[in-house]
Amino acid sequence: MMNLPAPTDPGAFVHPALFYQGQAEYLAGVGGFVRAALAADEPVLVAVPGTRLDVLRESVGAGADEVTWTDMTQLGRNPGRILAALQDFADRHAGRAARIVGEPIWPGRSQAEVLEATRHEALINTAFAGRQATILCPYDVVGLPPAVVSDARRTHPTLIEKGVDLLSTDYADAPSVSADCDHPLPEPDGDAPWLEYTHGGLGEVRDHAEAWARGTALSAARQGDLILALSEAAANSLAHGGGRGALRLWRTGTGIVAEIRDGGRLADPLAGRRRPSLASVNGGRGLWMIHQLCDLVEVRASDSGLILRLHMAAS
Repeated sequence: MMNLPAPTDPGAFVHPALFYQGQAEYLAGVGGFVRAALAADEPVLVAVPGTRLDVLRESVGAGADEVTWTDMTQLGRNPGRILAALQDFADRHAGRAARIVGEPIWPGRSQAEVLEATRHEALINTAFAGRQATILCPYDVVGLPPAVVSDARRTHPTLIEKGVDLLSTDYADAPSVSADCDHPLPEPDGDAPWLEYTHGGLGEVRDHAEAWARGTALSAARQGDLILALSEAAANSLAHGGGRGALRLWRTGTGIVAEIRDGGRLADPLAGRRRPSLASVNGGRGLWMIHQLCDLVEVRASDSGLILRLHMAAS
């Protein structure tokens, strides 16, 4: 059975990366973690790619019905949605030591998704600091690129390799990792003209986006999601981004991309990634909604302002 590093106090947060090779190591590490939590009568959430769920349920055995199972390819299609789901689970079991398995990066993820998932892994340490919880993150060291595994050593304070618990000597703070995830965004293929907008221009943004979306492969429902996301982004530009912004839209081989630029700043790195309180006076609800509506959200902050790049798949 796996022995996780013991917290130094009852409120300490534990966040190990589990490096595995093959199904046997996966089941021993993840299955053992889940069974130990059940034996201790602790609430358990398992969020892993759907192809893993059935074999894990079988491995856990009789206690499987007490586990909350989630397909990470759906929950974490946009990595910016994962953190809130993990926090919601812990909040539902306040006063108890929540135990979570989260596998946000799997073979086949795009580079843009991997960067945002890596940022998510770093921000977990900020969001859960001081909480009584353990989040175990499996990494397929055979199927994933070496750079992804290297980044896991930077985002996890502790590691589990071949059943041995280790402190990560490469662990880095969230701001450092997030800064390294801010790769330059590639320019679109082909023409993508800008639409500039200012106060009073939200209707023009919506009309422009609606007319453009009708010529894409997005379903009517997804077109509606796009218009709502862009409306929230443009409203944020006017309220927090200097009162003006610019929008461009283009198609990709698998869907569409919308980019919004303005003069705003992102003071809170967790903005949009955790559920805002209804009583919050600091905003954040617009970016939260954008994350819920889009399949991927890339955020870049620069000296000149803020860039939001929103992705939606055609299906």
